[in-house]
Amino acid sequence: MKTAILVMAMSVLGFTTQAQKSNNKNLSTIILVHGAWADATAWQAVVPLLKAQGHEVIAVNLPGHGTDATSFTNISLQSYTEVVKNAIGDRKNVVLVGHSMAGLVISQVAEEIPAQIKELVYLAAYLPQNGESLLSLAKQDPDTHIGKYLKIDEATGSAIVAKDGVIDVFAADAPAQVGEYIANNIKPEPLAPLATPVTLTNGKFGSVKKVYIHTTNDHAVSFTLQKAMVKNSPVSNEYSLPSSHTPFISMPDKLAAILLTVSK
Repeated sequence: MKTAILVMAMSVLGFTTQAQKSNNKNLSTIILVHGAWADATAWQAVVPLLKAQGHEVIAVNLPGHGTDATSFTNISLQSYTEVVKNAIGDRKNVVLVGHSMAGLVISQVAEEIPAQIKELVYLAAYLPQNGESLLSLAKQDPDTHIGKYLKIDEATGSAIVAKDGVIDVFAADAPAQVGEYIANNIKPEPLAPLATPVTLTNGKFGSVKKVYIHTTNDHAVSFTLQKAMVKNSPVSNEYSLPSSHTPFISMPDKLAAILLTVSK
């Protein structure tokens, strides 16, 4: 039982990432980018389901997350962007998926290498317009629960969600033991990328197809804000999951099914 709990919990907080080449060059490469207060293993229940259908799948670990010890003083939105671009390399036909905070990251990546991106998939993610930052978008969210629990440490340039709010904000529909594990292991998040506005243009970012996956019971990026962001941006297709902010824990099979549909 303990092992099963830890495996499920590592879907949000963990220490490994995996990548595998597909033999079918006609299939899209699926690049998965985790959100704040998480790391690449957020996707570990989803990755095998995607690989089973022949896709090359890469779960990117952003600087300062998981076991990466990059100093917060050296972390920026651009450093996140560069790590994702390096993971993409010279690949084409890329389906680039961003969860939560990573909506900003994948947007900036698409601005810089639009010809390599088949489509952007926003999973409960911030979907910005030019000049917006995560913080500016979060301030527009009337239903988020993050504000009640957020603790800022200006001395270290970091932010963390208080332990007693972690389950409510991120994993209300996860098994109790998993939520407790996450709450006990959450780490601070660097502030700089959250406050940095994206620079996007219609000719580059605007030319890339976009899909949004709503999480209707979300207490981090509320369904209210999700709908508002989609209304303000051209999105080709929308999907919905009746989940909290972390459907890769509570319903990885349903999430994988959507990603496979999107990737066709």
